[in-house]
Amino acid sequence: MNEQEKNGRWGVIYCPKHRLKSNRKQWLKVQSILDQRKVNYDFVQSESSESVERLVKMLIVNGYNTIIIAGGDSALNDAVNCLMKEERSIRESISLGVIPNGGFNDFSRFWGFRESNPEQTIDWLLKHRVRKIDLGCIRYQNKHQEQCHRYFLNCVNIGLSADIMNLRRQTHSLLGSKTLSFFISLILMLFHRLDYKMHLSINSEEIKRRVMTICIGSGPGYGQTPNAVPYNGLLDVSAVYHPEVIQLLGGLWLLITGRFLNHNCVHPFRTQEVTVHEAKHALVGVDGRLIQTPSGSYRIEVEKEVINFLIPD
Repeated sequence: MNEQEKNGRWGVIYCPKHRLKSNRKQWLKVQSILDQRKVNYDFVQSESSESVERLVKMLIVNGYNTIIIAGGDSALNDAVNCLMKEERSIRESISLGVIPNGGFNDFSRFWGFRESNPEQTIDWLLKHRVRKIDLGCIRYQNKHQEQCHRYFLNCVNIGLSADIMNLRRQTHSLLGSKTLSFFISLILMLFHRLDYKMHLSINSEEIKRRVMTICIGSGPGYGQTPNAVPYNGLLDVSAVYHPEVIQLLGGLWLLITGRFLNHNCVHPFRTQEVTVHEAKHALVGVDGRLIQTPSGSYRIEVEKEVINFLIPD
């Protein structure tokens, strides 16, 4: 295959949902639509988080300029972290797209892509409408005193939300039901720590108090930063101070119904950078996946217009 042929082909990475038998049928449906639309593509299947980054790297090395992730938020996160390891000139020659196929599809849903309508998604991708989007980045030191960083499309969660998302992912992999796993996670949540001592710097404001959870979003943040957009060079922050149980239940209802910022325990900010000086024992999740708990202070910032993303018509 010559370079011109490769540049016109899609490199598709299929990321199956673990333990879900119906997922194979979904992928066969996607393949059928690609074939019906006469899309030139090659596809490979990932088996793990590590394999997504390896496969993205393989497609880059082999000259594919359009890389499509048939997966969810975690797979997209792996893809952008691989792309960000490349030189800017290489990265700018590549367009990233998504066909939703994950346990969490929040970022693709933000743009209007729906797992239930792969025909429309593929038709939109074929138009190759590109928008440069921002990425958030968390920079921290691990327990071995090594400097680390991780990019995110959607959000960083610190505290209870990271705990719930971890529980939800674990129960979802066992139960196979998003709704059931969500409610079981809420029940299990009652047995976990409900607030954390934190010291944060946001803009010129210093926050030193107990905080239940904080979401820092370049995207919608699973409903916790609903006004965030990945193209304004800013991060939206929602800090939830410790509510009473009845307020907590009310907050969960507002989250489910898309009115999270209306809760009187939620304090929103908009900024380019957040410094976490202290957040003892608080788990940290990046795009729905836990990272090693940072050692000491850490920083979350935004990098403007660094990824070419395929968006709807």
